[in-house]
This record gives sequence, C-alpha cells and structure tokens, in this order.
Amino acid sequence: TLPRTIRTVGQITAPEPQITDVAPKIDGFAERLFVSFTGDAVRRGQPLLTMYSPMLVAAEQELLTARRLVSRVDSSAGEAYADARATLDAARRRLAYWDITEAQMARIERTGEVTKTLTLVSPVNGIVLEKNVLEGQRFMAGTPLYRVADLSSVWAEGDVFEQDLQFVHVGSQAHIEVSAYPGQH
Repeated sequence: TLPRTIRTVGQITAPEPQITDVAPKIDGFAERLFVSFTGDAVRRGQPLLTMYSPMLVAAEQELLTARRLVSRVDSSAGEAYADARATLDAARRRLAYWDITEAQMARIERTGEVTKTLTLVSPVNGIVLEKNVLEGQRFMAGTPLYRVADLSSVWAEGDVFEQDLQFVHVGSQAHIEVSAYPGQH
C-alpha cells in the first residue's frame, strides 16, 4: 500500500459548540465596559459591562409597586389578595425572563430602590473572540455584544479538493503546520 499525501490549506477555529454569544434580552445603553478588548480572557460570572435600560427601570418600579400592593391588601381579602399576588408574580417573572437573578430581585424588594443599571456577566470561561459594543452605545434586544469561546481545544478546518475526498476518511492521520510555528507539526 502506498501512502497518499494531500496538501491543503486551512484554519484553526473555535469549536462551534464552545462559542457563546452574550446578547441582552432588552434594549439599553452600555454604561461602562469591564472587558474592553478582543482576546481578553474571562471567567464565568465575571462582569462584562453595565447597561442602562429604561425598560428595566420601569419593570423594577412595577415590581416595587406590586410588592407594596401585596403588603397593603389583607390576605383574607380573597380575590383582591390573589390578584395582588398574581401581579407580583408576573412582575418577578418578567424580570426573570430578562435574566435578572433572584438575588437581584430580592435586593430590589428589600431596599425598595430601583437599580439604574444591570451588570451583564460572562456565562462561560473563555476568550473574547468579538466585542461589538462601545461605552455609551445604544443596542437593541438580541444584539450580540460579546462572543466568548472556550479555546481549551480547537478545530483545524482544512479545505480538501473534490478529487481528493475519496482518500480522506474518519480516522485518517493529519499533519498540521501552523505558520506561527514553522517546521513544527
């Protein structure tokens, strides 16, 4: 059996299952960036930025109003008390849908103060591949502000010509040389 060598070019990429986009679920403004550069390493739970959102402030005010209503309605009032509890639960649920934590909601209810900003944190450990936000910038819900990837393992993607595909199989040996490290395989 004669070995066949196929030479091609490719690139090293982040594995798709290990890429996470950080995209807020509400409109807002980037107040302060804690992670300012592509290539920065981040840990899970590390603050990325603080954002101001008028929608968030309004939802927090609704939570406090619902909390006051529950405290003022007598629990023996039947339907009125049930409606007040339902309103409070809906206000909490709305904030939870926007990824406001139970601890953040509890602090708002305990202090009775609306928080002007929300801190977005990294959902994973990794490296910032893309940073699409600047301080003061307005963004819409769903806009990816950061792309973070765990690069503890990476993919090598090579382009194989169609006539060579018949010679490439799962388990085939590959030797990769990266231009950053010439002569090393």
